[in-house]
Amino acid sequence: MIVAGFGFRSGVSLSSLREVFALAGQGHPPVTHLATAQDKVAALAPLAQALGLPLTGVTPEALAAVPTATRSVASLTARGVGSVAEASAVAAAGAGARLLTPRRISSDRMATCAIAQGVPT
Repeated sequence: MIVAGFGFRSGVSLSSLREVFALAGQGHPPVTHLATAQDKVAALAPLAQALGLPLTGVTPEALAAVPTATRSVASLTARGVGSVAEASAVAAAGAGARLLTPRRISSDRMATCAIAQGVPT
């Protein structure tokens, strides 16, 4: 399982999400799932639908349990986690998952995306 995790601000555009998804995914196996914070699922659903990929909402507890490679002050303040994108990707990829790409940031700074790989079953 290859998961693209997203963090984003309210009012993010689909084009920002697409841009950061393409940036984070460069040089990695194809993404099989998308993930974000549970309360942000509705805003990410249009991208999931456009890509034909399943979307997972990650609970606040699961986000907080994942150590992240990067630290955003905004993310720490709002969510208590260094990167919602990284934490979402790793949490959704399951136990033993590893981060392939730390968060990348869209050019308008509205969205971040990180890629994680789950342990093959």
